[in-house]
Amino acid sequence: MANKKIFATPFIIWILAGTLIPLASIAYYGFTGREGGFTFENITAIFRHDHMQALGLSLLLAFISTAICLLLAFPMAMILRESRFGKQGFLIFVIILPMWMNFLLRTMAWQVLLERKGVINAVITSIGLPAQEMMNTPGAIVLGMVYDFLPFMILPIYNTVLKIDNSLIEAAHDLGAGRATVYSKIILPLSVPGIVSGITMVFIPALTTFVISNMLGGGKINLIGNIIEQEFTVNSNWYLGSGLSLVMMVFIIISMLALQKFDKTGDSNLI
Repeated sequence: MANKKIFATPFIIWILAGTLIPLASIAYYGFTGREGGFTFENITAIFRHDHMQALGLSLLLAFISTAICLLLAFPMAMILRESRFGKQGFLIFVIILPMWMNFLLRTMAWQVLLERKGVINAVITSIGLPAQEMMNTPGAIVLGMVYDFLPFMILPIYNTVLKIDNSLIEAAHDLGAGRATVYSKIILPLSVPGIVSGITMVFIPALTTFVISNMLGGGKINLIGNIIEQEFTVNSNWYLGSGLSLVMMVFIIISMLALQKFDKTGDSNLI
């Protein structure tokens, strides 16, 4: 038994070095003032007007991005489920292919597409329409979030619907249920674990992102992630940055607990 515990040592070290120690450091700085004393000012700073505005915009864009991802992912998951095996594998490969590319490069590609003299505006002007200002807008940020996080919504839902027994659907059809009834009474309820997992995996990174908003927002649109990043890297105020990070951790935990109420199985259903 003692020998077996030795094999767990690397994992314990990894958890300590990669999770517990950083969290403890953030907690320490979050409750410490610049003078070194204990304070709640770094936590209550979230109620400043500019911070509340950034948090509200972050929640709104994260919600919109998650909703769009869900609306796109569920039909795609059903298409994958009903496709033949060979075609199914190819479609999954196409979905995960962008994930093999560097995250920054994928976001930079959208800069090329959305900028004033970019590809999309070139197409628009070629048909006689005026060029559109698409960069440095909330819409550009949402588009970047949807593109980057959509696979994380598709894969859990696909893995869930793939496990649905076809006999249940056939029995429903034999009893006279239409397509809409089958979807609403059988497929959708059985897909809840995958939907919950997908929402969790999209909403949380969308809420805390700062790279996408920096690159597609041009630094003109500040989300809460941008403010935290600036406190650490620009203002060198680790105390305030840590305090705001702790508040965001609370938001994330609350979001996960709320979503888990809809997932009665507690299974992540992620490939």
